[in-house]
Amino acid sequence: MKTNMYVRMGLTMLIALTLIILGACSTGSKTAATDVKTRVGIVLTEVGLGDRSFNDAAFNGLVKARDEKSIVFDYREPSKELTAEASFEEFAKDKFDLIIGLSDTVKAGMEKVAAKYPDQQFLLIDSTSDLPNIASISFRAEEGSYLAGVIAGMASKEKHVGFLGGMEIPVLKNFEQGFKQGVLAVDPEAAVDIVYAGDFGNADLGKQLAEQMIQEKGADVIYVAAGLTGVGALNEIQALGKYAIGVDTDQFFLAEKAILTSMLKNVDVSIYNAVKSFIENKHTFPKRQIVEGLAEDAVGLTALHNITLSDEQQRTFDDLKAKISSGQIKITVNP
Repeated sequence: MKTNMYVRMGLTMLIALTLIILGACSTGSKTAATDVKTRVGIVLTEVGLGDRSFNDAAFNGLVKARDEKSIVFDYREPSKELTAEASFEEFAKDKFDLIIGLSDTVKAGMEKVAAKYPDQQFLLIDSTSDLPNIASISFRAEEGSYLAGVIAGMASKEKHVGFLGGMEIPVLKNFEQGFKQGVLAVDPEAAVDIVYAGDFGNADLGKQLAEQMIQEKGADVIYVAAGLTGVGALNEIQALGKYAIGVDTDQFFLAEKAILTSMLKNVDVSIYNAVKSFIENKHTFPKRQIVEGLAEDAVGLTALHNITLSDEQQRTFDDLKAKISSGQIKITVNP
């Protein structure tokens, strides 16, 4: 009897121990599965971090996703030693789940690598591609730039404004054309100077060009869309006592006496949302090409500084903004 009792007790303990071990294994497997995070790589423009504009905004979108523990990410800043193409190649070889590139300036490198890795998913910001494994996010930046033009036209006392762009690429041509049409919508007689620096990363050049636009050409409001080059321009515009409009992020703190407003392009929000959608849809994008504008709150202006609109001007601004959002006003953009 005692022997049978000991056998039963032994079997009971063995079964209990087995269940504990199986339970631990099951829990461990579940934890491992939930701990797997999406790996994202991003290739910035050559200007890199610290531009207080496009690159910083894109980076911040990934930081937010990382802080919510949905991704891990790495980044590359292209240079003479490490090209954009080589950066994309590194991420592709390491089999990152999603590889992001910023702007037309890295498009060629992305397309070369994407063609070599057809099963790798890429995301191109501020440009588009015909390759099936490259999704894209584009902004109707001309809509926000139109509103920037409206403010510039209202603020200019000399009826003379300017646009200072980094490089003459398609996306900045949209900025330029939207801005010019906005200026002329409120002041058909205004002069609009267009200048391209040919460089996004030269603050001294930005300072020099801004000085020329003000002192030699007579502009008293300048819309600056030129990355780090633009930071130099904003500082010089303030030093010369004129007005500026910033871009991509709220740049008021860079030149508080000069900035009227900044044209926001919510790159951080769009990248965050795209990554979230990519994860939720099992590492695919429901739409290959995403285009967002004023109606989607993807672009717009910050609060106004250093200017107070009259009641009539405010009504005009609100009316034009509503008509752009609804599609009543169509902004013409040419390549």
